[in-house]
Amino acid sequence: MIFLAAADFRAALPGGGRLLGLDVGTKTIGTALCDAGWSFASPAHLIRRTKFTQDKAALVALSLRQQVAGWVVGLPLNLDGTDSPRTQSIRAFARNCRDVDYPILLWDERWSTVSAERALIEQDMSRAKRAERIDNHAAATILQAAIDALVMV
Repeated sequence: MIFLAAADFRAALPGGGRLLGLDVGTKTIGTALCDAGWSFASPAHLIRRTKFTQDKAALVALSLRQQVAGWVVGLPLNLDGTDSPRTQSIRAFARNCRDVDYPILLWDERWSTVSAERALIEQDMSRAKRAERIDNHAAATILQAAIDALVMV
């Protein structure tokens, strides 16, 4: 099931559990994981996009290995909060993942990449290393924002 509200998503996860955060791009999918108590999110594995079925299989395999209870997918809204063509693509991605046995929360990610980039710059990371790691760090930023909201609900 796909959710837009943190409260509804939380209700679908009465026992809590680890969550998988996704920053879905056209070439890669950045991933992040949080602990079962929803305290902190950490960057995980970068998935290079191929065919959708293979991408979904990689996400399900990662979810099974990490005992994930739900997915948080970044939703790239325009700055004014409206949908963009990219937003529609992410909504379609989520709809195509409905058959996985994980509730999916679409989470506003308007500033996630900028925030992740700033954090990596503060760590004095080179531009090349930032390019390698930005998607996973953006996924962690998305997931952290979502779990912060989930613990307040």
